[in-house]
Parts: sequence; C-alpha cells; structure tokens
Amino acid sequence: MTVRSDKARGNAGGNTRTGDAVVPDDSGVRAPDGGEGTTGADGGRPLGSRAPHFIRRSRPLHLSWQVAVFLVGLAVVVAGVIMLPLPGPGWVVIFLGMGIWATEFVWAQLALRWTRRKVAEAAQKAMDPRVRRRNITLTAIGLAVIAGIGGWYLWKYGITMPWKIDRS
Repeated sequence: MTVRSDKARGNAGGNTRTGDAVVPDDSGVRAPDGGEGTTGADGGRPLGSRAPHFIRRSRPLHLSWQVAVFLVGLAVVVAGVIMLPLPGPGWVVIFLGMGIWATEFVWAQLALRWTRRKVAEAAQKAMDPRVRRRNITLTAIGLAVIAGIGGWYLWKYGITMPWKIDRS
C-alpha cells in the first residue's frame, strides 16, 4: 500500500492528523477507510463494500447505497423464488441476486464463497470413478424403465392420443 501526502496527490482527502492519504496500490487492497481490507480464508477477493470511493466517504450516502443495493438484490431474489415453480431459471436468478448483495454485504460474499466451495467439492466428488459408475448405472436403469413404459403404452394403445383412447 502506498502512502502519499495530500500535496503530492493534489487533493484534500486522507488522514486529517498526518495529512497523508492512503492510496490503493497494485495489490487491490483498499485503504482502511471501511473499504476492502480483509480477505477470506481462501485467499480470494477482499471482503467488504465495492461501492465507489466517493460513496463510501459519506456515511449517509453509503447507507443509502446499501439500502438501494439491498432492495435491488431482494427484488432479484424474490423473482428467482417465484421462478422456482414457474418456467424460468429460478436458481440462476437467485444466485444473481446473491451476487448483487455480495457487492455490498460481507455476509452475502461469505455465502457465495461457501456455495462456490460446495459446488467445487460436488464436482470433484462426481468425477470419482465409483460415483460416475453408479450415476451411469442409475441413468441406464431409469432410461430402461422409461423405454419399457413407452413400449407398453405403444403395444396397448398404438399411436393414439390419450384423449382419443376408446374405453371399451
């Protein structure tokens, strides 16, 4: 992290006691002004608000920003929940809403990291040869049952639509 004086930067922000401004360097870790300073255990992206600096500087503006982000994320999550029983990509929209929340709230960032970790673990487990063999066997059995039911239906009724079946 690079510390430069306000005179060198040409602005009046920064630490009022020393006159120094904390400027993010190439590491991507932001200043200790409530921004992104803590990284997660997985060494991923830093936790915290991703709001622009001019918004984080003003507490009332930042609070308004958080309320707006929360309401937009809530609307997207509710739309995803509504799409679960209806046609539409419900889970995708729910995770999109969580992603919107994660731009501002640490709890959502941690929830998304946990979800990513669990999905990666499930993908790794699915690649296990025994699990793959079991899944292929169950899929083959399921397809055989569906083919048997379809064959029985064609043998019994032929290619007749269900609403035209003679009940005699």
